[in-house]
Amino acid sequence: MNSKRHYEYPKIGLLIDGEWIYDRVPLCTVENPSDESVLGQVPRATLQDLQNALASSARGFEVWRKMPPTERATIMHQAARLVRERALEIAPIFTLELGKTLNESLSEIERSATFLDWDAEQIRRLYGRIVPTDPPIHQHVVHEPIGPVAAFTPWNVPMSAPSRKISASLAAGCSVILKPAEETPATACLFAQCFLDAGLPKGVLNVVFGDPDEVSRALVLSPITRLVTLTGSIGVGKHLTRLAADTMKPVLMELGGHAPVLVDEDVNCEEVARLAVNWKFRMAGQFCSAPSRFLVHRTVYGEFVNSLAHHAQKLIVGDGFADGVQMGPLASRRRLDAMTSLVDDAVGHGARIATGGARVGNRGWFYAPTVLADVPSDARIMNEEPFGPIAPCAPVDTMDEALAISNSLNMGLAAFVFTNSVEHADLLSRELQVGSVAVNVFTSPGADAPFGGVRESGIGREGGEEMYQSYTITKTISERRVRI
Repeated sequence: MNSKRHYEYPKIGLLIDGEWIYDRVPLCTVENPSDESVLGQVPRATLQDLQNALASSARGFEVWRKMPPTERATIMHQAARLVRERALEIAPIFTLELGKTLNESLSEIERSATFLDWDAEQIRRLYGRIVPTDPPIHQHVVHEPIGPVAAFTPWNVPMSAPSRKISASLAAGCSVILKPAEETPATACLFAQCFLDAGLPKGVLNVVFGDPDEVSRALVLSPITRLVTLTGSIGVGKHLTRLAADTMKPVLMELGGHAPVLVDEDVNCEEVARLAVNWKFRMAGQFCSAPSRFLVHRTVYGEFVNSLAHHAQKLIVGDGFADGVQMGPLASRRRLDAMTSLVDDAVGHGARIATGGARVGNRGWFYAPTVLADVPSDARIMNEEPFGPIAPCAPVDTMDEALAISNSLNMGLAAFVFTNSVEHADLLSRELQVGSVAVNVFTSPGADAPFGGVRESGIGREGGEEMYQSYTITKTISERRVRI
């Protein structure tokens, strides 16, 4: 599997009321980030298409919420099976669109299937409770599906982000209208087809593309949708939240972060650096929990930076289809320009390039794995999420100083701590103002644990049982058990 010429890029359509629609005016083209070739075109939904999708979702909700839990779970498990069976067909399309290595594409496809299986079982665990009251009053609490969901997902995880939202919606008994990113549409469409083939009733899942502002206003301001969920940037999250406020509907926002890595003086720098390179540069650093600020105790700082740069410069960068490639391209030209701007700014503020710091080749959006040393706090990269293959490093004198720097930004999604001190591990885990902390490991919560941010990094949680607080409403039923 070493040549993309063997794979035909599918035609992109709108999925409305169980049918694919292909004859719409093109909105934009899809480009291959590895060679800049045009893969296909994305259709633009009309306002009538959006209204049709909303009406379909309303009908689908009435069917789906009344379906027995065991039947809903069966359909979700079947969709997961189809995703796994088609992984070798979907992965090349995934790599064509985003540039990920085939192994990274296959890994995300499997991760997406695990969300479906876990949530399918969670259907049986959306428990209510009985509230003890004095007879003849009987009181109990139930959780009911909130209603049709408007879900917006990003280009960097074009299957796992839709999977989180579709899976949770279906498990809770909701229908969902998905607006995927136009940069990576085919992966989302192939994923949606798995649900149709699994027997999902029409209208329960609709997929639309179009002008982002037009689509968001139509879906969010409609009285039909009852929850708005986004995985995306802070700016877009604020915009959708303002729109949702006009119809008093809740939001679930998983937004940007700037994940700090706190490295204590008592660790094995070589081992931490090796682990950091494996996690930092996967997907070319284009994922929300990617480490993006390395705050290293001064006594081991030089050794750590040297080790990090050593391992980073050994990574093989290239087309995701090529054998042995460990890091693919950035998603677009604008991401390449963003990396150049951030590095130039950091160097202008006194930072040193330990390795990388330049584009690779002259075709495709490849950027070298980059390690920046001695980055001052006023450099943009210490205050803006890079979302790319750049690892800025700065020395600290204590872990308290590292903690203060970590919490200095008005965002907090993920953080990583490396220490052999039990006291430091406990203190930093508690005091870091983020939604998830990983100690002595690089990882991100899966299907069974909540993931989300604090402050401007989001509202609510995806994953785990806590997720269903967003996808359900809590109803208290009081009954006076007497004849009347």
